[in-house]
Amino acid sequence: MDVTPYVWAAIAGYISGSIPVSRLAGILLGRKAALGSIEVPVPGTQETYTVTSMGAAAASMEYGAVAGCTIGLVDIAKVFLPVLILRLLYPGGYAHLVAAVMGMVGHNWPVFGRFKGGRGISSAYGGLLVVDWVGALVCALGGLLFGLLVLQDFIFAYMAGLFLMIPWLWFTTRDPIYVLYALIVSGLFVVAMIPDLRQYLRLRKLGAVDMGAVMDTTPMGRGMLKMMRFFRRGKT
Repeated sequence: MDVTPYVWAAIAGYISGSIPVSRLAGILLGRKAALGSIEVPVPGTQETYTVTSMGAAAASMEYGAVAGCTIGLVDIAKVFLPVLILRLLYPGGYAHLVAAVMGMVGHNWPVFGRFKGGRGISSAYGGLLVVDWVGALVCALGGLLFGLLVLQDFIFAYMAGLFLMIPWLWFTTRDPIYVLYALIVSGLFVVAMIPDLRQYLRLRKLGAVDMGAVMDTTPMGRGMLKMMRFFRRGKT
């Protein structure tokens, strides 16, 4: 087997994923915000929630909703494009899956950002939209609704879409390589989320956490809150 396409896919995916979009946006906007160490007060307590990521969610807190959403779209595109090109160049192979995985690795641990990046949700969906755009949309929406309406847990709603891609790709492809890809992407996301999960569990144990208030600080979080409140009203 010729491994050359896979080597180039890994290199291209990682370098593209490592592009520090949030940092570049800060420079263009003339802002020197300390992304990676934003303290969010938890209302009604003396506790704080530290946002340690360097991704679009953190940027939206400092640069505003429009800039944050734009950064998120660029983060998707920087993985989407190399994965799409490799799928077109090597149809029937798995080089595009390698690029998708390494794009997420580059985003989370970028060589151009001292290996401190985002959590990987945008970069993960950048690859998934090429691999199976229908599955990416269905699983993202399904996980969001299940997390918000059934479990009423914002963290689960945020993470569930990637986990649902594992059974989705098994049932739609019956290809163990695609399932392995989904497992790796989910695993990378969990590893990157460890700092946030530790804080979340600590605050829940203290009974001090109001994740709704924390998420209200980001455009994505506010959107999820509006959805949850809308469906709650529908039940009454």
